[in-house]
Amino acid sequence: MNNILKRPIVLALDGIDALGLWLGLLSLRLLLGWDFFESGLEKFNGSNWFADIQERFPFPFSLVPPDLSWQMATWFELLGGVALVVGLGTRFFSMSLLILTLVAIASVHWPEMWSSYSDLLMGYGFTDQGFGNFKLPVLFIGMLLPLILMGPGKLSLDYWLRRRVLK
Repeated sequence: MNNILKRPIVLALDGIDALGLWLGLLSLRLLLGWDFFESGLEKFNGSNWFADIQERFPFPFSLVPPDLSWQMATWFELLGGVALVVGLGTRFFSMSLLILTLVAIASVHWPEMWSSYSDLLMGYGFTDQGFGNFKLPVLFIGMLLPLILMGPGKLSLDYWLRRRVLK
């Protein structure tokens, strides 16, 4: 490819990459923040059902009393949701919410019984018809990983604070 064609393509791709650091990571934060906050609100306004599934929590979470587990999940979702939206403590809250999501998959969304890979894949859906419903939490994990590994992006309080403190 000659340089006349190569230069505009490189500039366009570099521009899209730069835009991703502003808008791409912001979009992940907004979507995840809203959803986790909404889930936290449901817990905040609802009744604690963690005691009913305590035995399905993976170790060491199974050792935590259900009332404390409920409060921790509620407040990590509420505070973590707000923190993701504004981009404050993004890596910490993304990791915390990823762990919370893994616990939710293990205790709520994973199929109770499966004997083959095809049985397991039936649970990779948005509705539970006796096969689990772990598709959405898996998508959340895929969305949280870039925030953990790349940070919050340039439209965030983390970015602003980092530039001010480490300047």
